[in-house]
Amino acid sequence: MKMMIGRKRMKIKPGSLQTDLSVLQRKSSENVMENEAFREFLRLREGPLDSLVAELNAEVTKLIDCTSCGNCCRSLMINVSTDEAVKFANRINKSLSEIKADYLEESIGGQLVINTIPCHFLAENKCTIYADRFEDCRAFPHLDKPGFSQRIFGTLMHYGRCPIIFNVIEELKQRTNFTRQ
Repeated sequence: MKMMIGRKRMKIKPGSLQTDLSVLQRKSSENVMENEAFREFLRLREGPLDSLVAELNAEVTKLIDCTSCGNCCRSLMINVSTDEAVKFANRINKSLSEIKADYLEESIGGQLVINTIPCHFLAENKCTIYADRFEDCRAFPHLDKPGFSQRIFGTLMHYGRCPIIFNVIEELKQRTNFTRQ
């Protein structure tokens, strides 16, 4: 089944975006079935979505101030590579073992994660190590990465958590001519 993307080249208006976290959480609960239908809709369509999702991400990201939210830092588990942990340790003049003891947890398989949620480095919705933040933090919400269609399930897991994801998904529904349930 081939579906065309209805590319309405209209710019997203700042006032049209939803950023209230309580509304996002409520809509996330209300839209579970709709989002599952949307995921199936995207699975059946031909052609990549990556360029449209990247375009929407760029538009929405410009209009949302993450520092007025910080919800990702308050609610996500952050992976940290050993190289990142070493660089961070050097940056703050501590040993890797001190960094692991103070900030990280190591799984049996050797994967490192920040050992608290919310993140140690969040203060007043701002990252206190922003210039040196970890790759997992830099990449979130991962909407500019290729393979969006294969990652939609994971993206929808954050639909009620992240205003950028919520608004990109809602705009994507419109631009792909998805019929709401």
